[in-house]
Parts: sequence; structure tokens; C-alpha cells
Amino acid sequence: MRTTVRSDFKVSVSKDYLVFSSAHFITFRGHQCETLHGHNYRVGVSVEGSVDNETMFVVDFSVLKKIVRRLVDEIDHKVLLPLRNPKLSFQDHGKSRHVNYFGEPTYVFPIVDCAMVPIENTTAEMLAQYFAQRVKEDLREQGIKNLTAIEMEVEESFGQAATYRLSAGD
Repeated sequence: MRTTVRSDFKVSVSKDYLVFSSAHFITFRGHQCETLHGHNYRVGVSVEGSVDNETMFVVDFSVLKKIVRRLVDEIDHKVLLPLRNPKLSFQDHGKSRHVNYFGEPTYVFPIVDCAMVPIENTTAEMLAQYFAQRVKEDLREQGIKNLTAIEMEVEESFGQAATYRLSAGD
């Protein structure tokens, strides 16, 4: 039986290897689509919650590092494609993924080079939200339920970052 003490702790992980390089484009208001380009992204995570009375930590740093590393590795050196973007459609032909913007052929990529991400647009904001939800799910699967909040930061280039805060409670 786990008991906990104070619940106002925050721990953070931001390491040099929690990075990914990916290409993306953003669809803008109306009928505008950004050109394909890439970033060297950096990811950081903070979690808040109670300290376990036996271990005296909120969550083991190594657990957080492994989860985030797996997430960034999934999309490293890939083209990020937003599955929930209503302006885009995707068709696979053999080993190629065709991306249509408002029904017009726009891009063709090797399928193996695509990361289909269940978000609306490949902005730093949406990536931060997606990562936060995945971290929450992974921690719960490991039985870690003492958290009250998860905060993810996705930096797409030096000095340009988005942070998303997710309630981790039930």
C-alpha cells in the first residue's frame, strides 16, 4: 500500500537527447499552406504530484526519460503529417504516401518517412498537447497515479517554444 506525503512537488526532465529532427508544414487560415521545411525540435517534460512516502520522489526520472525518448524516436527524421487536419487527405500508392491539400496533389513521400500524428496541425502547440497526453497514458499504464499535472514543452528552434499543461488527475 502506497502512502504519500506533500502534494506540491514538480519534477522536470529536459535532456540533450530528448530531441528530434522532422519536416512539416502548417495549414493556415483560409486556403494557405506553408512550404515544407524542418526543425531540430527539443522536448521537455515536467510533472507535478505527490511524493511517494517510501521512495520520496514524484516519479523516477529514468521512467520519464524513457517515455519521452521513445516518443521523440517515433517521429525523428520523419515528415510530420497531421491526421486530423480537415484540409488534408492522404492516399497510399505502393510505397508512397500522397498528400492532397483541398483535394489538390501537393506532396508525395515514402511511407516509411512519414509520421502520421493524430493532431489537427503540426504546430508546436499541438505536438506539445499530443506528447503530454501520451506521457499521461504511459505513466498510468505503469501504475503511476499520484500526478496532478503534466507540462510539455516543444521547442521548434532556439527561443521558440510552446508549452501545454494537462491535468493528470482522474
